[in-house]
Amino acid sequence: MEICGKEVLLQAIHNHRTTRPAWVPFVGCHGGALIGVHADDYLRSAELITQGLLAADELYRPDGLPVTFDLQMEAEVLGCELRWAPDGPPSVCSHPLAEGAELPDLPEFSTAEARFPLTMEALRATKAEIGERVAIYGLICGPFTLGLHLLGNNIFLEMFDTPARVQELMSFCAEVGRQAADAYIDNGADVIAVVDPMVSQISPEHFQQFVAEPSNALFDHIHERGRPASLFCCGDATRNLEVRARTACDSISVDENVDLALLRDIARAHGKSFGGNLQLTVVLLLGSEDDAKRAALECIDIGDGEGYILAPGCDLPFDTPPENVAAAGLMARDEYEREVARRLVTTRREDAFEDIELPDYEGGDTVILDVITLDSSTCAPCQYMVDAARRAAEELGRSVEVREHKITRREGLGMLCRLDAGHVPTICIDGVPTFVSIIPDQLRLVTAIRRRLEEKLGP
Repeated sequence: MEICGKEVLLQAIHNHRTTRPAWVPFVGCHGGALIGVHADDYLRSAELITQGLLAADELYRPDGLPVTFDLQMEAEVLGCELRWAPDGPPSVCSHPLAEGAELPDLPEFSTAEARFPLTMEALRATKAEIGERVAIYGLICGPFTLGLHLLGNNIFLEMFDTPARVQELMSFCAEVGRQAADAYIDNGADVIAVVDPMVSQISPEHFQQFVAEPSNALFDHIHERGRPASLFCCGDATRNLEVRARTACDSISVDENVDLALLRDIARAHGKSFGGNLQLTVVLLLGSEDDAKRAALECIDIGDGEGYILAPGCDLPFDTPPENVAAAGLMARDEYEREVARRLVTTRREDAFEDIELPDYEGGDTVILDVITLDSSTCAPCQYMVDAARRAAEELGRSVEVREHKITRREGLGMLCRLDAGHVPTICIDGVPTFVSIIPDQLRLVTAIRRRLEEKLGP
């Protein structure tokens, strides 16, 4: 008798060998697209979230689904202002601790506030409909990312200047995460994922100094509540894989910026399961069904059956074609379809992007900052990279121009390839990738731009 998808997922996350790969499409605001509503309406309605999840279940036949993929919920309760978009989750646009507030000044965190109640309502409703066969994920904002929401980019300087304050902030954020995890568990979530994308921006030493202990306290609490804990980080988190694997989490998830084979080897050495890293844009958003099948097969072959969860590297872009997601999921569920795909899908999709024209970086009297992002309105690291570029441009005046290129669009993907940026987010200074998947502090970025201005225009 074939076991249900939920059991496959739970076996995989506990690092057991499974009869097939587990499959978790991270349906966030994409659920809104499936039912024809905008993301900003979707994420503020329990009824719409439930409808979106049920549509995703029918289309993608997943083993697990997140209730939402919104890392701003905790920050919203704590007083951060949000900027809403029709095609993505909201972004944080104010940082109370950078604007003079101290931790005691923040609103008291409660999961009875803001959008937590409606999210829990959606969780209960979805659980009642499909919870016997689909594992439901509760996603909480990781300590470092929540700390950055509250303190802004100042957090990177304060890690050097006032480390005790940052450690206090991390402990506070872990306690917020504990309360959020409790709410999800109390309402029926089967897995708790701690999503901390901004740890891709810090060194392993800083991870150990600031993030490891509060994260472990959070994982220990999740385990005490009888649930497995997953640690999710997008971006090029390669240098932090080892220290993340030493934490008390059960599973590690990554995006396409990380070599899946490397993650596999590190995760297995530490007894962890692992997930990822289906390409979001070039494959799922902009590719074809054959591209999706090919990419899924490559991931499945690397995962090799033990403790592997096939998943996209982050939440699905709003307009992702459902047929591509369904094609990837089919590769996880059906061995016969995998064999058919191996025979039929034999060519790699190629695009030289020759029609994408690069600016004349040597001409003119300005320096161009090309910021290659997933989408700064929906991706936290991308948002803070664009913010850093704009602040530097404001300091230097009219001599600097900032251009964001979102790889959710073909133009942005073309710029990524033609500038050989490699990873997102990246700042290119006059066509040269300079800050690749690392958000620079203001001084470093301004200094680099001034150096280029002197090369171009003279001292």
